[in-house]
Amino acid sequence: MCGIAAVLGSPSHAVLERMVHFLAHRGPDGFGTHVDEDCGLGQTRLAIVDLDGGKQPLYGERNAVLVSNGEIYNHLNIHLMYPQRTRTSRSDSEAILTLHDAHCSDLSLVPSRKRAEAHLEWVKKLDGMYAFALWSPVDRELILARDPMGIKPLVRTLAPSGRLLVSSEAKALRADSSHVPEIDEVAMAMRIAYEYPVDETTLLKGVTQVRPGSVEVWKIDGKGHPCLVSVATRSTWAPSTTDVHWDDSSSFQLLSSLRKSVDDRRMADVPFGVVLSGGLDSSLIADLATELSLEESMDPPVAWTVAESEDNPDWLAADDVASILEMTHHSRVIEMSDLETAIPAMVWHGEDLDTSVAFFHPLFSLASSGRKVGLCGQGSDELHAGYPRHRDLSRHQALVASRLASMSNLPINPESGTLAPVPAGLGKPWRDENLNPMSDFSDLESALSFEVSRGQLSNFQLRLVDRHSMAHGLEVRVPFLGRDHLEKARTIPPHMRHPGASEKIALRLAASHSRLPRSIIRRPKLPAGTATTPTILQEVYSSSRQIIDSVLVRHSKMASALRSQPDVALGLALFEILHIGPDVVDLAEQDIWSLFDDWSD
Repeated sequence: MCGIAAVLGSPSHAVLERMVHFLAHRGPDGFGTHVDEDCGLGQTRLAIVDLDGGKQPLYGERNAVLVSNGEIYNHLNIHLMYPQRTRTSRSDSEAILTLHDAHCSDLSLVPSRKRAEAHLEWVKKLDGMYAFALWSPVDRELILARDPMGIKPLVRTLAPSGRLLVSSEAKALRADSSHVPEIDEVAMAMRIAYEYPVDETTLLKGVTQVRPGSVEVWKIDGKGHPCLVSVATRSTWAPSTTDVHWDDSSSFQLLSSLRKSVDDRRMADVPFGVVLSGGLDSSLIADLATELSLEESMDPPVAWTVAESEDNPDWLAADDVASILEMTHHSRVIEMSDLETAIPAMVWHGEDLDTSVAFFHPLFSLASSGRKVGLCGQGSDELHAGYPRHRDLSRHQALVASRLASMSNLPINPESGTLAPVPAGLGKPWRDENLNPMSDFSDLESALSFEVSRGQLSNFQLRLVDRHSMAHGLEVRVPFLGRDHLEKARTIPPHMRHPGASEKIALRLAASHSRLPRSIIRRPKLPAGTATTPTILQEVYSSSRQIIDSVLVRHSKMASALRSQPDVALGLALFEILHIGPDVVDLAEQDIWSLFDDWSD
């Protein structure tokens, strides 16, 4: 687990080392770089598997150089498939080089435009969460790839200096002084309307995410400029629309698929814990993780919970679950001062507008004090129809449409949501120019497909987990997005998915086969931020009224949509301070008020 960086075209040691420095929080256990005439790769490492021998960059038999972020859960099976290759470490990332070495010697005759498709065939054999950059000096190509669900991040930009810059986080792109961050107004407008960045956009002009589940191949053209020559992607997850029979055996299989995912994600040379909110998802992960540990005569994992008081419903439910499962429960009461410093940290590390879930920072700070690895319940709501909006999609359609209609003087058709000409297609920021909430959320299956593939999952939930856990040198894994569970969850028939009196019908039935009490299995979904720290957040937003009003003035085109979202408006104000312009703000120990005082001066 780590932060990675790459520079293609006139690589500079100084630029690459500055990029790695920006990512140091992601991996405090060491760093490494490789620079040749055309390409430079860098990594900062959080040591979890092969603590002594897993240093990166890693080198392949064809002189390929790899930096990878994430975990490959089937790495042992991959090495068994290719016994002719000699391993140089126990690192799971080496499985990527094993596949590359085995398959790429036969690709010499594949034309450039087809290279990504050829690479995707071997990348598909990886089971895990990953983002990697692999430089092949023999083929003179840089391969960029990202896991199918977008669990691990990877962004890139073509800088005015002529370099291609690639990184785990956009802030590291600042290492090249020619790259000066600016707000992408259209991407920002869609983020405010939909409540998450859409497709492969970021909120910054010219900074694009590598699409989840895709492979990009970059080369240096005859003029010495980096260019994208080939892109390929696999099909995205979508729920079944076939209403097949679902019985008790089906529920047990659903639980078994999640159990397999939890078991895979226990892979580590260090102990792990569970983020426990007291809701169904995290409680189910805790139950399965403790059960697996007991079967191996191991101590159960520890649990972590935070809330603004010990009377908070999440706190009480989590305490009950930890007691039932006999887990050591580490908990912490959040104070006002915690959120005053956590909210700027949310915007800096998250590179987005989130402020309502600022409890993530004290939570992950608590977790990282004794562990490097955690498991969480993220991803369940998108697969199992767990959000309150899934019960009333027409209301959600109207909400998003009204926000779009209120965006004055922006290149958006307020009736259809269609964008003015924007870069769209494979390798571009946008999948297409048609974003219409009336069709995006026309029925539950369409809504889940949209949320999984176009932003709610990868650009909101998974970004939250990755950025804010890694800010504390902690790796958090997401069992609900394991390969087996994804496939079984996809086959849930519509009548077992459509929310009625409660959400997650099939998952709750599956949980009845667990050790969890009925009170937890039936517990309704609560909004994370406002449920965990409701009083403190309200105080913060009330105290920030002047700041929020100034944002509405500066961004008058989006003021109507922002007015009803004070958490987002405050996030936008902080985003401007922390991410826009040539200067890097020193965030150390600063709270909201001191940041704005310094900025106004």
